Amino acid sequence: MNAPADPATLAKVSLDDKYTLDKGRVFLTGTQALVRLLLLQRERDLRAGLNTAGFVSGYRGSPLGGLDQSLWRAQKHLESHHVKFQPGVNEDLAATAIWGTQQVGMFPGANYDGVYGMWYGKGPGVDRCGDVFKHANAAGTSKNGGVLVLAGDDHAAKSSTLAHQSEHILKACCIPVLNPANVQDYLDFGLHGYAMSRYSGLWVAFKCVTDVVESGASVIVDPDRVQVKLPTDFTLPPGGLNIRWPDGILEQETRLLDWKVYAALAYVRANGLDRIIWDSPNARFGIVTTGKSFGDTMQALADLGIDEAVARDIGLRIYKVAMSWPLEPVGARKFAQGLEEILVVEEKRQLIEYQIKEELYTWEADRRAPRVVGKFDDNGEWSQAAGQPAGTWLLPAHYEHNPAIVARAIAKRLEKLGLAQKLGPRFRERLAFLDFKDKALAKPRVTSVRQPYFCSGCPHNTSTRVPEGSRATAGIGCHFMAVWMDRNTSTFTHMGAEGAPWIGQAPFTSEKHIFANLGDGTYFHSGLMAIRAAVAAKVTMTYKILYNDAVAMTGGQHHDGPLDPAMISRQIAAEGVKPIVIVTDEPEKYPAGTNWAPGVTIRHRDELDAVQRELREQPGVSALIYDQTCASEKRRRRKRNAFPDPAKRVVINEMVCEGCGDCSAKSNCLSVEPLETEYGRKRTINQSTCNKDYSCVKGFCPSFVTVEGGQLKKGKTGAKSGDDFPALPEATPASLADPCGVLITGIGGTGVITIGQILGVAAHLEGKGVSVLDMSGLAQKYGAVMSHVKIAATPEAVRVARLGTGDARLLLGCDLVVSASGDALDKLQAGRTKAVVNATTSPTAEFVKNPNWRLPGSDLTRDIGEACGEGNAQFVPAAELATALMGDSIATNMFMLGYAWQMGWVPLSRESIERAIELNGVAVAFNLQSFVWGRRAAVDLERVRRIAKPAEVIPIEQHVSRNLDELLERRTAYLTDYQDAAYAARYRALVEQVRKEESARTGSSKLAEAVARYYAKLLAYKDEYEVARLHSNGALRRKIEGMFEGDYRLVFHLAPPLLAKPDPRTGEPAKMTFGPWMMAAFGLLARLKGLRGTWLDFFGRTGERRMERALIGEYEQTVQVLLQGLARDNHDLAVEIASLPESIRGYGHIKAKSVQLAQAKRSELLARYQSAPVRAAA
Repeated sequence: MNAPADPATLAKVSLDDKYTLDKGRVFLTGTQALVRLLLLQRERDLRAGLNTAGFVSGYRGSPLGGLDQSLWRAQKHLESHHVKFQPGVNEDLAATAIWGTQQVGMFPGANYDGVYGMWYGKGPGVDRCGDVFKHANAAGTSKNGGVLVLAGDDHAAKSSTLAHQSEHILKACCIPVLNPANVQDYLDFGLHGYAMSRYSGLWVAFKCVTDVVESGASVIVDPDRVQVKLPTDFTLPPGGLNIRWPDGILEQETRLLDWKVYAALAYVRANGLDRIIWDSPNARFGIVTTGKSFGDTMQALADLGIDEAVARDIGLRIYKVAMSWPLEPVGARKFAQGLEEILVVEEKRQLIEYQIKEELYTWEADRRAPRVVGKFDDNGEWSQAAGQPAGTWLLPAHYEHNPAIVARAIAKRLEKLGLAQKLGPRFRERLAFLDFKDKALAKPRVTSVRQPYFCSGCPHNTSTRVPEGSRATAGIGCHFMAVWMDRNTSTFTHMGAEGAPWIGQAPFTSEKHIFANLGDGTYFHSGLMAIRAAVAAKVTMTYKILYNDAVAMTGGQHHDGPLDPAMISRQIAAEGVKPIVIVTDEPEKYPAGTNWAPGVTIRHRDELDAVQRELREQPGVSALIYDQTCASEKRRRRKRNAFPDPAKRVVINEMVCEGCGDCSAKSNCLSVEPLETEYGRKRTINQSTCNKDYSCVKGFCPSFVTVEGGQLKKGKTGAKSGDDFPALPEATPASLADPCGVLITGIGGTGVITIGQILGVAAHLEGKGVSVLDMSGLAQKYGAVMSHVKIAATPEAVRVARLGTGDARLLLGCDLVVSASGDALDKLQAGRTKAVVNATTSPTAEFVKNPNWRLPGSDLTRDIGEACGEGNAQFVPAAELATALMGDSIATNMFMLGYAWQMGWVPLSRESIERAIELNGVAVAFNLQSFVWGRRAAVDLERVRRIAKPAEVIPIEQHVSRNLDELLERRTAYLTDYQDAAYAARYRALVEQVRKEESARTGSSKLAEAVARYYAKLLAYKDEYEVARLHSNGALRRKIEGMFEGDYRLVFHLAPPLLAKPDPRTGEPAKMTFGPWMMAAFGLLARLKGLRGTWLDFFGRTGERRMERALIGEYEQTVQVLLQGLARDNHDLAVEIASLPESIRGYGHIKAKSVQLAQAKRSELLARYQSAPVRAAA
């Protein structure tokens, strides 16, 4: 049983503890640990009598994308510890600045005894720094300085254009590589890294992978925890190994290769950094591992039922390597003593494996060296296995490992050595379970993918479009995602080389021109050089410089220096780029006198297509600077009142909407969502995620209304019915007899990651062991996000941050699609995993391109239910309820946590969770209330449903028609309102005829239901009278009154046939805006519906209206044809033909295109229907 949380203890904890607590246990993410490391180093130096300072510089990139933000947040702590943070313009300039820190003290005027430096960058940044790394490392570090090189490696390329491993280039630079396994190692190895750097004169690398740097854990901070021992078996040369001036080039090489590397090895040996974790007096099998792989290995062993005692019995030895290059030889040889076989567990290409083989090659002359396996089995790497380019993979170098992969490799080796016979039943059970999960996940399933996408209102939704007949290339940044959208954008380059491949293509192709997308962050980093190269090469191309006023891909940081569109225009004009055009959503925002380059023109984004067509005809290098602020950054700044927040929101009148999808095509926006109604699929705007870009109103449809002024209602949190909810019983937290794995799934950008952090802090408050790993990266852009949380009774019981196969005891499924993905299902175990899943589905990005997209909801829920076992998964419409209750869908995640806690599935106290919410400091009252509503839903879901009955949707009907009679009655009433009783009678007569004949011939009513639905749709075509009626009949007014409060006005967006001016290129009528007076005009026009179809019907003379009336007659004829040959054999085909009007949607040219497609399909299907032989009806 969990001990209750002590309120007094909870109250003492502060978020600042992570940086201010002198000694003790704190909750830190890997990123925060790197910040705390800088503070600890200063404190240790002061205790040693040294007055040192720190300097940090680098360039952001996943998995180190958030380090700069953590440094900024800790600015006051850094300043008090004399640590200067200077973001780099790019990686190699930042590294050069770090080089400069080691030169403090070489010249007069030094204010400190030394400066310790920290460089950071992702793998590609490590690559581009090869030159400066080699120079600076050869020069060396100062004796009271030292340098850590944080290499952020994305092994699985989840947020990168290339899977990355930095050790090999670091080895080429002679930079030792420390490989921490967990957050505690970040503090301990970091302090050792600085000490080693000072002693050896080397820069020291620090490998950072997602599973550690983006995880959080409860760790010990103590300046005295690490006790540095200087080597006694290594004598430094005269003059030492540190930086100096003057210094000869070849002297540097001698010092580096003859001394410095070996000094680092001596330091590792003296401090026992590489160590045997488990041993056995009769060890036969050894495992050597490092970094993240150490966690995978220890978890794999635990899963196989192997603990330290079992390992001792079977003869297993475990060696944890701290410095993966160069490998310290004395410890490695000691580890290998007496072993028959060594398994090297390391991710990506071999590093330790080759070193240990080399070390054992010169084994004692009279003894056989242990067999070493790792990437390949006993046959070796070059064995040319049948049908394969090399040997048989044991632990593959590609992608990444997990405990299941490592467990299988260990099991194979144990069985080969005959050691598996000594293991208990858990060993076999685990292997059988892994095989079972593999087979289960290999079965064909109906799946849907949550692909990362542009945020709602993202400027790239518009800016990445190219004219018909043109193509674009991608680069680094959010705009990279255009490669998997309908943007005719293909291929990409590394950062800063955008467009440069065209220099090599252009001379050898008849293609005359391309567009190259270049983000403003990349432009500032190094992209200007690519533009200079293109001008020098005299190629013809257009750079689209996408200025969104933020480095959006990694979290919305500002540029690392001054930059604005006018400055860009002057810089590229100086390089020889012309013409230069500014395209923006707000041309009026530039003040008079803005210092543009000569000849710059400013155009509205509505003219983007025309501008690009003009530029592609220009010889040489031209540029289009697209200026629109990042949508996510707008949202962040608006929350801080630092950006204009127009009191203007878009609402769709779903009764006017035809569901054609043109609004999605125009906006490419995920906030335009499907709405299923009695009258088919419509569209609605998700007000919680909308970022007020307003591109959707360009959709050629009169259903769009903007509400100007007022504000959205805040939900029903203050409703009396909520206050009257009975007192909730206190749930009993889940047991922690075994560690509890919690898998949280959701959509990037919707606050899912916050839940993991809340659980992590709550567990830390209770003194429990905890780790939190957020798997986001690129997925934070509306992709599939997962948080892995492990909670245990003690910190020692948490071995690895990532959940293994079947490791989740609780699934908090904030999104159905992500919860049913293979990666999530792999973590579930029938009979062990409890699940609460949000049953309110959010459309995937596929809906933007395909208006007919449907989520295979029933299949997904079945997959989750089967994976958890019968009765263990609950599906709750959490987003629907939370949005109605709290006024914002962001409440969904905390609602889900409250539900799971009340069910007794969370192993933490309520007080700890609520205190963690308070410590988070963001929308505290809102989140606490959401948590309470989730608890209430777990106790009485139906009561919560009644309280939260949503007000956003026009009540077309309480439910969709359940049978033909209900359908017929509703459509008859609708058509009577549409025109008159006679018109409705015409409709009813045909439906009754079909019902009678179909029943007699087939015994079914499906054809009659199809005719009842789609004949009515054609009869009730939405002409001007009908649109006016649907806007003015009171339903729209009631909907908006239910959503908004305050003083507001309605504005309608229409394209009246007599007033709308056509686009000169497309001929598409331009939409116009009409104020609140239009509602009275609608009322008047609606009363003129009796003119419909008469000689006085002015609107009825247009080609569109004639087409619509013709469709009615055509459909009536088609139905008669279907009835003439109807039989059981062709019944399904008849229903399909009668349902074709479902695809006829939209207005004007949109509708005309859909009619053409529907008529072509009708001709095809009718030909099949009339030519197919059928049996007579029974």
